Amino acid sequence: MEQPQLPTPATLAFRYIHYHRSERVISITLNRPEKRNALNYEMVSELKQAFDAAENDDSCKVVILKASGPVFCAGADMEYLQQLKNNTYTENLEDSTHLMQLFYLIYTLKKVVIAQVNGHAIAGGCGLVTVCDFAYSVPSARLGFTEVKIGFLPAIVKVFLLRKIGEARTKELLLTGDLVPAEKAKSFGLLNEVVPEEELSQCVQELASRLCVQNSGQSMEVTKEMIARVQELPLREALEYAVERNALGRATDDCQLGIQAFLDKQPMTW
Repeated sequence: MEQPQLPTPATLAFRYIHYHRSERVISITLNRPEKRNALNYEMVSELKQAFDAAENDDSCKVVILKASGPVFCAGADMEYLQQLKNNTYTENLEDSTHLMQLFYLIYTLKKVVIAQVNGHAIAGGCGLVTVCDFAYSVPSARLGFTEVKIGFLPAIVKVFLLRKIGEARTKELLLTGDLVPAEKAKSFGLLNEVVPEEELSQCVQELASRLCVQNSGQSMEVTKEMIARVQELPLREALEYAVERNALGRATDDCQLGIQAFLDKQPMTW
């Protein structure tokens, strides 16, 4: 007999990040401010565990990814980069796969993910912003991918960045390696909004709360999945896939409840 799924604790303990649920919103906070929240293997592992826990938490509808200290994320940790110099191909392949799995997990997560960018987001840190569904930033933040400046390749993030902002802007960011101001990142489509620092947390919380209350979690999950999926398909197959999902969606409990509330002219609170 299948065992019932136990509820995920509101708070989980990690070394490099903080994980906390308040009602239907989970906050995952990068917490290495003394290292500018730089990524190392262990931190990536903890982020994978945290996002996996959020995805499997039925009480969660929205995840906020944020950071402690003045920098969102400075990319790879210097000590970590030093270790990479001595890696074998097999070790580098495993390590690259490890980061790819984190980016893919966030990009395909069944819950909506909002990046709360409180400061600079560089290289892998900007990669984290790229794979989130929404991104709000302070005006002082600078974002970009500096890999080519040190002979590195922005290989993994390129796959997601092309989808998000297109070829021309991806080339500008990846081939120059320059950091751009938040307003320019917004004009590229990398950010949704640039807001004053003192308003950042409130704006992100308001968006998260609005999504929780006004939108069906089931509908957001499937819509997010479809946005990722249709880009892989030829036009005709994409339309057939959309028709199939549309037909299946009409039979869900959420759709039935939403239609009835609309017909009855009653407000719907999810």
